[in-house]
Order: sequence, then structure tokens, then C-alpha cells
Amino acid sequence: MRPFIPARDFGLSQDFYRALGFEVAVVAPRIATVTASDGKTGFLLQDFYQKDLAENLMMQIIVPSIDVWWAHIQSQSLPEHFGVKEPKPPVVEPWGLRVAYVWDPSGILWHVAARN
Repeated sequence: MRPFIPARDFGLSQDFYRALGFEVAVVAPRIATVTASDGKTGFLLQDFYQKDLAENLMMQIIVPSIDVWWAHIQSQSLPEHFGVKEPKPPVVEPWGLRVAYVWDPSGILWHVAARN
């Protein structure tokens, strides 16, 4: 399954996901594939934006080590470089995952999570 994720600024969103460590490839004039380092999972970034959709969309990625991801997220200075909300550090949620929260340039909330 590969969901289509909206981008308010297609170029900025591509740069944002590259900064997080994803591989990004434009495959059509208004579509890019965004692939995780495992080479198997990812999504389609689309040059399309609807505020209500983007600001109510949440995505989750399960990572091997939330500490490694959190260090990388912090090193990218995302609010300064991409104008996004400040990421929230990892916490153990009641459902058992340790989760950090990151917003992309379109307002999509990402749950970066690890099983601990």
C-alpha cells in the first residue's frame, strides 16, 4: 500500500523528506516516490494541497531505533530550514510504542515510532 501525501510546496516537501533520510525521485510532473531506507516502504508525494486534508492526516513509520531517529531529526533543525512546527521528543504512549512527533511542511503529522 502506498498512500498519496499532499504537498503545499512540492519542492520544499521533497527537500524535507530527503533531510529526514528518505530517497525521493520525481516520477511524473506532479508525483514523486518517497522511499524509506529499507527500500520497501514509502509513499507517493503529490503536487496537490488541500489544507483540511493535510492538517488532518497522520502517518506512522516504525523504526528500529527511535533514539537514532530522534538524534537525526534534531540535527536537521527542521523548523529553521523548513518552517515546520517544533518536533516533539519521544514518549512512551499508552499503546506501548515510543513515539516522536514531526510535522512536515504541509502540516502532516508523522508518528516516528519504535517498539521497545
